[in-house]
Amino acid sequence: MATPGGTDRASHSLDKSITLPPDEIFRNLENAKRFAIDIGGSLTKLAYYSTVQHKVAKVRSFDHTAKGDGEPLYEISVQEEITARLHFIKFENTYIETCLDFIKDHLVNTETKVIKATGGGAHKFKDLIEKKLKLKVDKEDEMTCLIKGCNFVLRNIPHEAFVYAKHADSEFRFQNTHPDIFPYLLVNIGSGVSIVKVESEDKYERIGGSSIGGGTFWGLGALLTKTKRFDELLQLASKGQHTNVDMLVKDIYGGAYGSLGLTGDLIASSFGKSATADKEFSKEDMAKSLLHMISNDIGQLACLYARLHNLTRVYFGGFFIRGHPVTMHTITYSINFFTKVIAVGLTGCALRVFYCFCLDPNQYSWGENYAGSSGLMSVSPDLNPMQRARSGTFDMLEMDRLERQLVNLPLLQDPSSYIPDTVDLTEDALAREYWLYCFEEALDGVVKRAVASQRDQPEAAERAEKFRQKYRHKLQTLRHQPFAYGSLTVRSLLDTREHCLNEFNFPDPYSKIKQRENDMALKYYQKVVKSLEELSWDQRQFALVRGLLAGNVFDWGAKADSLSPATSSNSSGGIPRQYNIQLMMFGCHVFCFACGHVVFQVVLASNSGPALNDVTNSELQIVTERIAAMDPVIQAAVKEDRLTLVQSGSSSPCLDLSRLDKVLATVVRERSTDLVVIEGMGRAIHTNYYAMLSCESLKLAVIKNSWLAERLGGKIFSVVFKYEVPSKTQGQY
Repeated sequence: MATPGGTDRASHSLDKSITLPPDEIFRNLENAKRFAIDIGGSLTKLAYYSTVQHKVAKVRSFDHTAKGDGEPLYEISVQEEITARLHFIKFENTYIETCLDFIKDHLVNTETKVIKATGGGAHKFKDLIEKKLKLKVDKEDEMTCLIKGCNFVLRNIPHEAFVYAKHADSEFRFQNTHPDIFPYLLVNIGSGVSIVKVESEDKYERIGGSSIGGGTFWGLGALLTKTKRFDELLQLASKGQHTNVDMLVKDIYGGAYGSLGLTGDLIASSFGKSATADKEFSKEDMAKSLLHMISNDIGQLACLYARLHNLTRVYFGGFFIRGHPVTMHTITYSINFFTKVIAVGLTGCALRVFYCFCLDPNQYSWGENYAGSSGLMSVSPDLNPMQRARSGTFDMLEMDRLERQLVNLPLLQDPSSYIPDTVDLTEDALAREYWLYCFEEALDGVVKRAVASQRDQPEAAERAEKFRQKYRHKLQTLRHQPFAYGSLTVRSLLDTREHCLNEFNFPDPYSKIKQRENDMALKYYQKVVKSLEELSWDQRQFALVRGLLAGNVFDWGAKADSLSPATSSNSSGGIPRQYNIQLMMFGCHVFCFACGHVVFQVVLASNSGPALNDVTNSELQIVTERIAAMDPVIQAAVKEDRLTLVQSGSSSPCLDLSRLDKVLATVVRERSTDLVVIEGMGRAIHTNYYAMLSCESLKLAVIKNSWLAERLGGKIFSVVFKYEVPSKTQGQY
């Protein structure tokens, strides 16, 4: 393995079974600022806080007084920006020395002098860590780290908690974040089990535990099967039949024991048949029996403590359950058998190290970087052999710090039940296959557009090809493992694509197209406004709706099933696409003009960052400034603060109303907003179609996809115009 400097460091390479290059596992290590490590009895969870330098497309308005006819509306520049990223890597303690060696050799220009450590291994491996890394180990209290980290994840990281149901249409039901998380029971399954009652941010108590945990399964499994690898042991269990080893109720009574409510297939005695049967048992069957024994014990213990303390939410954490369907199914079955509490798993691979970074949720929000995460793993080779071969025994999670705090829209009727996405593709197999096919078919077009946006850079084609390979691999992974990154939706597929584009420095492939079309749209503005002013009241209302819908039609171009906007300036009957921004501002003008002397306020929210050819807040600010200069109605509205432009906090064609810029939420609350208009297929159809608001709302879009139109019972270019008024009595629409 060659280092960036060209020196051969084969002696420090990782185990040969790891197929992923180490520099892809330990990404951005040269920019690492702080480290934290959580060492349990069997597994090590390493986390580090690094800075990531990436390109960002910026727009800046020209001096309009000096602007000639041939000059564009605004200047586009690509700048380097530095943001924070958290990296989490899980590996078996077997590899701790080789991993520490690799980290030591790649700590380039780091200012780190101390490494935070927690877990039992922080004491056991303290000398080894300090010797290898030449860093001072600062030990943190294990329980404090666990609870603080768990609270942070539950409140701030979407889709890190889930309910698992093996035989449901979707095995995983991922949970959204919500500020009201207390009280709950945390069952942390590591080598042993700790059970903690959490009542508030600072009030928690370890109320029980067990020495029978993941380490027990691994240890006894190794003795029974001679299999030393944890993942291999779980693979054996996934293929086994525990009924060959376990004694069931029907083996004793010949059937069910009805008077006690015991079904015939219930386990009466784990490993009971092995005492009397004169035969050899397979490794698979013994592993499965052992897994059931330990998981049932943990599940029953959790139920008893939940009942004792009157708790209805139980969270299970620890690598014993992460991405292991067999384990989760057994624990869930046990929970359902003994009680009706909600059993929720946590996918976060390093809860305890979150706290070590002193994250401040009141200042920043965080989001998973899909381009760098390996996803929720499964040990079943039938589910995802490609993903297992790719990641070996390493599991990776990356989280980017967002430069703003994201909060709920104050107008959500019930934030705890709000689900942004209309269709969960993990549940709908036909829809999943269709959309995965669409995104893969559109990939060539996205690559061409990315290269075309950077024609002056010779290496752009090479970077675009790397993007293609990475995103295609993500799509292939999701075919085998739909739950890899949480709920699979059209929104998550779009977000993953944007993350992969940014990974290879394509921050805004459509920036020049938007610049050209925005500039052209302004040339028609005054002419169309004049014609609007000549209309009657009713005609203006119709023009407003028509303008919004027309802008939505031309947004994606002529090809009905395309997932990339057309690059031509003409589409659909020769009507220019550049009317998109123009018509949106016409809508504002018509609304402002139509209201006459009525006091009103308009808050226009747009994307914080680029996605496809959606207008960004910075672009809209410049366009609005130019329109205000030639339209007295808009000028007066801006001057009197009746027309306010605010960024949404989103960088997606879709919209999650539970993760909006705090400034937008504040403006909405302070101005007592009584009507919300959500426009576009991504924002009003793929997301928020069923969103319930506490005020009047209007969701409108043109269905530009023939398959989706058929699904909704319409035809291509059908119009969705959904006006809803909340019921004051029942809270329903």
